[in-house]
This record gives sequence, C-alpha cells and structure tokens, in this order.
Amino acid sequence: MDRQATLEGERLLLRPLRHDDWDALFAVASDPEIWARHPSHDRWQEPVFRVFFAEAMAGGSAYAVIDKASGAVIGSSRYGAPEAGAAGEIEIGWSFLARAFWGRGYNAEFKRLMLAHALAHYRRVIFQVGADNVISRKAMANIGGELTDRARRYERCGVMVDHVIYAITRESFAAGPLAG
Repeated sequence: MDRQATLEGERLLLRPLRHDDWDALFAVASDPEIWARHPSHDRWQEPVFRVFFAEAMAGGSAYAVIDKASGAVIGSSRYGAPEAGAAGEIEIGWSFLARAFWGRGYNAEFKRLMLAHALAHYRRVIFQVGADNVISRKAMANIGGELTDRARRYERCGVMVDHVIYAITRESFAAGPLAG
C-alpha cells in the first residue's frame, strides 16, 4: 500500500506532508484547546510539536489535510507502519484538525478517505485513543469504530496513560456510517 497516496474528497485534499508545511501546520497545532483532552496535552508547545512533526516526516506516511475551498492546511493525520504479528492490520492516528472544522464532518471525511484507501489493502484499521479522551472516543463511535478488548499503555507528558483500541474492518466500513 502506498502510505502517502494523494486522497481527494468533496471538501478535503490529503497530500503527503512536506517540510515546508511546518509553519501552516504549527499555526493550527499551536492552539492549546486542540490538545486539552489529549494524552499529549503539551503538543501545542513549539519544542514538543517539532518532535511530533519530525517523527511524522521520518515515518513517511503523514498527510497534510487541506481545505479545498481555501487551500489552507487545516490538520494532519498518518498511517502507522503495519505491525508485525498483526497481519492484515494498519493504524490510522496522530490526527488533529483546526477547531474551526470540528463538528462539521471534516474528521469523518478525512477518516473515510484514509479508511477506504487502507481497507483496499488491509482487512482491518485500528485507532489508539487515550482511554480518558472522551472527544476522540465519541468521534470513533460516530465513524463506526468498534471498541476492542485490546489496550496499550504509553508515557505521555510524564505519566503513564491507558489507550483503548478501536477497529474498523472492511465489512463494518461497508455497512457503517462512512460507507459510500
């Protein structure tokens, strides 16, 4: 699977993230409210976001989310590397959007584009969400994510944080709220 194929929807264009996207993407990410309920709640700070951005660039699978009407960078997302031992599975994550685009279907649109692309190659897509991140958990339910019995634990901002894992399969995607 090409983890940086250009993906186009009705209102959004997802294209590979570039080094020259730094200023525009940090302008979005520097809003502390975006990260207020996120396990990495300090990501709005420039030194922290620089690490996040460098990891995104190094991973070779990050996208700039572009509003087609304005041409502006309004967020980012990426695919994870396919996990060894989890045949047929890939992760979508590290996603955020400018608050002006919250609650208006933009999250669902870019997730639909990424899911359709990934599920053409993998049986299942997973999403790791901070167990206490109510907003992201609600968003996962809204796009048809099914809570699994899998969990992970990571250090975030100096404390250990539990993450739950949601999954969307080819079948659940075809029958779910993001289909067609």
